Amino acid sequence: MTDTDTALADPFETYRRYLGAVAYRLLGSVADAEDVLQEAWLRWQAADRAVVAEPRAFLTTVVTRLCYDQLGSARVRREEYYGEWLPEPVVSDEASPADLAELGESVSMAVLTVMEQLSPAERAAFVLHDVFAVGFDEIAATLERSPEAARQLASRARRRVKEGTRRGTVDPAEHRQAVSAFAAATAGGDLQALLAVLDPDVVWHSDGGGVVSAGVRPIVGADRVSRLVVGLVTKFVSPESSFAFALVNGELGLVVYSSPGVVGGVIAFTIADGRIAEAYVVVNPEKLSHLK
Repeated sequence: MTDTDTALADPFETYRRYLGAVAYRLLGSVADAEDVLQEAWLRWQAADRAVVAEPRAFLTTVVTRLCYDQLGSARVRREEYYGEWLPEPVVSDEASPADLAELGESVSMAVLTVMEQLSPAERAAFVLHDVFAVGFDEIAATLERSPEAARQLASRARRRVKEGTRRGTVDPAEHRQAVSAFAAATAGGDLQALLAVLDPDVVWHSDGGGVVSAGVRPIVGADRVSRLVVGLVTKFVSPESSFAFALVNGELGLVVYSSPGVVGGVIAFTIADGRIAEAYVVVNPEKLSHLK
């Protein structure tokens, strides 16, 4: 058996991407999720495999508990964060059917942002059940609650997420058309074209982490957002700047390059009725360091 065969035969390697997807959705941070996976791997190496009947369930429990322990301290750090805290974006060129099947239902930037308002237990129950279809008996054992309590946690979280997110389009063509129109208007600094593609009550979220200039609070309204975007283009766009379309957390968004090969920002969108209802702009370099 080769080293590659051995790695593939190891359940941890088999489920690594799935476990990473669970950790990211629980923490909203690529770096923190990677740290959790490393600690989970160490615990897997030390585990008595003879008593592990279901490796996937065992590893899911380990990862969830590690994330659960982090969520409390993470909430304190994020309450002290300068400006608005947004999740670290996950960017890809495309998602194959195999990727979608392995990683579970996509969780948008909008949903991840709203999940910051949930308690650690609510977030864990919601992610495990609603995203990855883990049963309530397993969730209950992981969170050390009763199955009914786990069900109530997920139900409460589901309701809060629904109330906290604006309903977006599910039509990929409509989503792409709106994002393309925004990109064209932005590149041209066209105020009227921006106004046409923005919902009257659009909300512009931005995260610079105090490292890069960004709004401390969300900007609301098409007029204010359009003028902000034109101002940003005038101030920061140079001949070396460019942008590219990419999937941001499974939905079409934009990657902004401050110079060739250097990611300066990532923008995710919520589209409603053919217009941009919300934009999530991450420019904090610490949250972009995992992007190439």
